[in-house]
Amino acid sequence: MNTVYDFNLNDLEGKPMAFSQYRGKVLLLVNVASKCGLTPQYDALQKLVDRFGAQGFQIIGLPCNQFAGQEPGSPSEIRSFCDNQYHVTFPLTTKIEVNGKRRHSLYAFLAGSEAAFPGDITWNFEKFLIDKQGHVIQRFPPKTAPDSEALIQALEEALAQ
Repeated sequence: MNTVYDFNLNDLEGKPMAFSQYRGKVLLLVNVASKCGLTPQYDALQKLVDRFGAQGFQIIGLPCNQFAGQEPGSPSEIRSFCDNQYHVTFPLTTKIEVNGKRRHSLYAFLAGSEAAFPGDITWNFEKFLIDKQGHVIQRFPPKTAPDSEALIQALEEALAQ
């Protein structure tokens, strides 16, 4: 696999979601969880989509229950939480594993030994910035706020390319 566009997942409702549909957009891939101290980042993530979406930016949330069981809900519970608490409009996938033996191939691409930014995912809300060609250009740790100066600057530079 050479780009993020080579991957497919199911969305939260179980429908196929080809990442190739985002070709030419700048993406931010984020492993998310509903019961984490960092969960309020959903608000700033949604504000990024609101601010930059018309310029060709999209976030994809990837629910994961690998960190202290902080995403225990069913797909409908996750959807309800995201809709009601944070008014999330960006796509969410079905739950996946980001580390270990059952790590999804997308995360092997993003963080595996051959990746641009290798290393296990450290916690919920780790972020990968993807350029318009589908390549990982930056990785942000979980505590980096979506509205941080570093992330906004990297996003603006990627959109300008």
